Amino acid sequence: MCGRYSLTTPIDQLLQRLKGPLPAGLVEHYLPRAQVRPGEPLLLQRQEHGRLEVGLALWGLLPEWSKDPLSRRRPINARGETVAEKASFRGPWRHRRALVPADGFYEWQNRVDPATGKAWKQPWLFRRRDRAPFWLAGVWDRWVGPDGSEVESCCLLTCAPNPLLARVHDRMPVVIPDGLEDPWLEPRDGPGLRALEPLLLPWEPVGWEAVKVRFSPEPVLEPQREPEPESRREPVEADGHGEPVKQGELWPV
Repeated sequence: MCGRYSLTTPIDQLLQRLKGPLPAGLVEHYLPRAQVRPGEPLLLQRQEHGRLEVGLALWGLLPEWSKDPLSRRRPINARGETVAEKASFRGPWRHRRALVPADGFYEWQNRVDPATGKAWKQPWLFRRRDRAPFWLAGVWDRWVGPDGSEVESCCLLTCAPNPLLARVHDRMPVVIPDGLEDPWLEPRDGPGLRALEPLLLPWEPVGWEAVKVRFSPEPVLEPQREPEPESRREPVEADGHGEPVKQGELWPV
């Protein structure tokens, strides 16, 4: 699964990737975020009514047909293998796919202290070595209440892990390659949807690295850059600088 990601890219660089109208006040209020968490607003690129636009949606999908938004569980992830089948995701998968800009995502590795036998989780940050932003695949929906109020929400798609992620977790987020934004965002049915299925397969981690993280409470990147695998694998290449990451807010809540 993917339960946290980072978006620390400066707004001027981010605007080079985003297309279409922006939410009012985004440029003025944008601040980098070392952690984006479930329940918080996330930035997304989408297509609606035949045009590209940039939107904000709460992380945790609320289907448009939901009768009671307060009592319903709001999933933060949808499995790529079953997104076309599950009732909560079928409609958004056909007509409301999204691209979520990020420059890193976190996964937690199950560990056991050999001295005490106590289980704990080690967080790792996965990012491109060149620090460039990338697209996380998502689906979004719009819920309209009896009084006309609207809630836009989103969840991220996941797939089986590649060799780098498999050292830490059994799932990872789907990443859409640069250049395939338009095909991903266009509403599709039937054969058109099936043509997107290869994008839901594990992606190659060429040019990626895994960075050990501790939270205190802000995430701090530590020098170790290789998860300890259960079986021996090639080490994860990276430089060795421990660096604090500042926490900010993307949008005033």
